[in-house]
Amino acid sequence: MKSSKLIIGALAALGLTAGMASAQAEEDRDAIAERLKPVGQLCLQGEDCGTASAAGSDGGGDNGSSNGADGESIYGSVCAACHDSGAAGAPVRGDEAAWSDRTGQGFETLLDHAINGIGAMPAKGGNPNLSDEEVQAALAHLVEPVMEVPDLGGDEAAAEEEAPVAAEEEIAAAEEDASADDAATEEDAAADSGLDGEALYASAPCAACHASGAAGAPVVGDAEAWAPRLDKGIEALYESAINGIGAMPPKGGATLPDEEVKAIVDYMVSQAQ
Repeated sequence: MKSSKLIIGALAALGLTAGMASAQAEEDRDAIAERLKPVGQLCLQGEDCGTASAAGSDGGGDNGSSNGADGESIYGSVCAACHDSGAAGAPVRGDEAAWSDRTGQGFETLLDHAINGIGAMPAKGGNPNLSDEEVQAALAHLVEPVMEVPDLGGDEAAAEEEAPVAAEEEIAAAEEDASADDAATEEDAAADSGLDGEALYASAPCAACHASGAAGAPVVGDAEAWAPRLDKGIEALYESAINGIGAMPPKGGATLPDEEVKAIVDYMVSQAQ
């Protein structure tokens, strides 16, 4: 009986040991596979390689982040196969000598080449699923060590925000200029009307009050009395004379055309200036 128990215990221990060894072997195989995994994937033109922007890097700041794309991750999954090794004559990232002629063409030209392809490099590195913005972000990461990369999308967005404000300011300025021109035109029209404001003043009921100051009317020639009225502007004085104000009836109580009333106002104003 004791022998049977010992045999069963030995078999159980042997089975547990074998299971642990199998699990350890499985972990070792996974670790080896992870170490042997390639850092990039070469995608040939015409193949469906899937989108490269899904996997992101937890690394530091990236030049592609300003337009919402992870340039470093896209570079690693699409571009690194050639630009880390120099395969097919691709300039290696960070090699200033290899990039000198290319960076001299400017970022926009390099972006055009990256999107549309050039030489042995297919359009968008062979991944047609990439958007232009994702290619731009990957290019920014690629050339960042060898040239100054423009702020992706920042200036354009700012310009778009400022454009409506600038347009509104221009419209307001144009309206203000138009109002000033209209006022000047009306004043010039009154001055060039050929009407004799002094004669009209003398023959109209205006002189009855404006020569004596009756009913509080400002006397013609009294600059101090006219000063606050002149501050209102000629248009306000025309309106008061034509429509009446305070004790003064419309058009001074006479049946005069608006042009003649304005000519009288112009005369009285000229005497107070």
